[in-house]
Amino acid sequence: MPFIKIKPLGELPAGSLAQMEINGAAYALCHHADGTLRVFDGLCPHAGGPLGEGNLDGDQIVCPWHGWAFDCKTGVNDFDPDIQLKSYPVEIKEGSIFAELP
Repeated sequence: MPFIKIKPLGELPAGSLAQMEINGAAYALCHHADGTLRVFDGLCPHAGGPLGEGNLDGDQIVCPWHGWAFDCKTGVNDFDPDIQLKSYPVEIKEGSIFAELP
């Protein structure tokens, strides 16, 4: 899979989320307060809510539709650890965020 430019790092401050659509697929981009960046599938496995339009509450991505929460670093659901968001490798190059996406 190729690394695809997502957006400039300066457009996603630490402690924030963004919802992205790339090649027809939804992704949630999480920039944890500690500087960790992660890209996950952007639709909640519960009911398809847009995770990147939710809230970042401490370490948790909270779905805006029904409040399902996932760890921003691992993608693991806070209630059922068997539910985990698919994540994709991320790197920073030349001040921009890139992710290895299908």
